[in-house]
Amino acid sequence: MITPKVPPAGQGRGSRVLMRKSTPIRVTIPAIGVDSGLMRLGIQRDGSLQVPPNGFPAGWFSGGPTPGEKGPAVLAGHVRWAGRAGVFARLARLTPGDRIVVTRQDRSVAVFRVTRVRQYPKSVFPTAAVYGDLDHAGLRLITCGGLDQDAEKYRANVVVFADLVT
Repeated sequence: MITPKVPPAGQGRGSRVLMRKSTPIRVTIPAIGVDSGLMRLGIQRDGSLQVPPNGFPAGWFSGGPTPGEKGPAVLAGHVRWAGRAGVFARLARLTPGDRIVVTRQDRSVAVFRVTRVRQYPKSVFPTAAVYGDLDHAGLRLITCGGLDQDAEKYRANVVVFADLVT
């Protein structure tokens, strides 16, 4: 599903905390009907982001900031799985201004607003834009896009960029 390489620990993260660190446990995106628990995702041996083992739930990259901390928190999920719609099946339909709500283990809620939605060929995934330093709390949601019907493979990634608002 996702082929981008993840920067080594210590890169791509800020140090000032806007919200305390707290593991995200749920993501809700009202505009596209997403309401999903979150699992932890790490790094695969080749340096790429792990992907959830099924179409549901979505996952949080535990090597980066938690949603609400300074820097880019990253969530990933499948667009399709085993012939069915995955958790992020409608992710590309988001538009600037849409809300993304992340419930955290400490019972706090981080609310983000979408700033842009882009599709990138897998060969030119914007690693720095997704994982790079930010001077604020950001959120990145990633899924596949650009389905090649003949090859039955996804040739791109959809990336949603969002910023913390409350």
